[in-house]
Amino acid sequence: MGRFNTKIELYNHLSETREKLFAEGKKIPKEIGMPSELLGKIGLSGMISECHGLMRKEISDAVEAGNRKVINSGTLDFEVRKLVKSYYGDDYDAVTASTCEGLLLAACDNLFTPPLAGRGDNYRTRYMAPYERHAHHQAGYGRPFPPKYKDIFADRGVTAGEYGQMGKRLNNLDVVLVPMDGARYDSHGLRYHPCALLTHVDAKATAQRMAKTARRHENALSGFTSLGYTNPSYGYKDTDGEGVPILQKEIAKLANEYDVPYVIDNAAAIPFQCTDIRKIGADIITFSMDKASGATTCGLAIGKEAAISPLSRALGTAGPRAGGVISHGKAMFVQMDPGKESLLGLVAALRILLERGDQFRQNCDIFHQIVVDEFSRIDQGLMDGVRIDKDYGSCGVEINYQDTWKDGRMGWPIFSIEDMYAGTSLPQAGMKAMGIIPCVAYDANIKMSIGLGTTDEEGNIIEDNTRWMVRALARFCELMCRHSGVMEQKGPVRDAAE
Repeated sequence: MGRFNTKIELYNHLSETREKLFAEGKKIPKEIGMPSELLGKIGLSGMISECHGLMRKEISDAVEAGNRKVINSGTLDFEVRKLVKSYYGDDYDAVTASTCEGLLLAACDNLFTPPLAGRGDNYRTRYMAPYERHAHHQAGYGRPFPPKYKDIFADRGVTAGEYGQMGKRLNNLDVVLVPMDGARYDSHGLRYHPCALLTHVDAKATAQRMAKTARRHENALSGFTSLGYTNPSYGYKDTDGEGVPILQKEIAKLANEYDVPYVIDNAAAIPFQCTDIRKIGADIITFSMDKASGATTCGLAIGKEAAISPLSRALGTAGPRAGGVISHGKAMFVQMDPGKESLLGLVAALRILLERGDQFRQNCDIFHQIVVDEFSRIDQGLMDGVRIDKDYGSCGVEINYQDTWKDGRMGWPIFSIEDMYAGTSLPQAGMKAMGIIPCVAYDANIKMSIGLGTTDEEGNIIEDNTRWMVRALARFCELMCRHSGVMEQKGPVRDAAE
């Protein structure tokens, strides 16, 4: 098996020697000739909450122009709804909030939890979710069932505060977690936590398992959730002839069968560019508009009118009591008000997406080619089992290396989501050490996107800046594999210039 006999030996070695790895990694920008003025100012993702992507000038100009005008926020809500309906049709509607996570909370609270009003004791309800990546978001609002998941889903991603004193779980709500067929949930990383390794998920078998589980819980079943991505590393490689993930379509059929809502978390995706909610058959899909879309910080929910209506009431945009369509007032979730500036930027961003969506796809094509080029410069023995995919839905590129672990050999070191929160995911920490604002890197996957110093004011990709960062990341991945002993299994290191 090479240098180590067990995974824990590998990760213990990396834990003990990571500072040496970072010290070597810090030299990479200079070694490859990366301009020093870029360090600390650009990154490979505008999707991480601690460092948002940069707004294009057209959007910031729209915000600035509207700031000095008297504009009713209800009028801006109305404009968002008209733009969404112009694309999806009159059967669909939209509502906004300060964040995508806020909309997930509002959706789960309004659509999944039992009612508070009325005499007598309350009952409990349960919603279902695949055991997938990012599950602490869409599957974090109920008490986990079966109980074996109660600790896995009760760590930093789900509970607030160091000891979990303030959890985000809702009243009388459970969440039934269903493992995905073909997935692996092996423990990896310096925090040694289960990872969702989903490259080989079988959509039809998973849908059958979810249907069987739904029958067991049908008396309390109140809804379904999942992610909305199409990426293979997220478990959605199986698609129909139109590129729509089969698993998402099957979940929608289940929701329809049980007459309950299906809410999709699509935070990193782009409205009008991602998989069409109409083709999935879901009820609601939520977006974080300050990520790939490049808008101001806010959340956008798009869905069937019957599902959006209770969210609008809870967010104060369902119309005044005296009658009328336009309203932007106080309601249950008034703390999630996106504010005038966010709505101004959102309207501008939606217009850009509707009018110039091709620009996002062209950027994605260029970005993908840069990643392919730069990772072809490192030792190709390391690339056996690595796949590089582009995703128009999020204008991103991902490097998945789950399949480097095969034939009894250890592959690239894998890090868990708990490593990400603890700062012990070596690719992320390594990028930071090199002066690159890191992208998301866990569960054997490095997910990159443009927008953080890699696009100009008009939203066009800056190829040189992007290439410098991807080249540095590729070299660090090679260094990490050499440092971990993977190189000893894969063969000698060659000079990247050869």
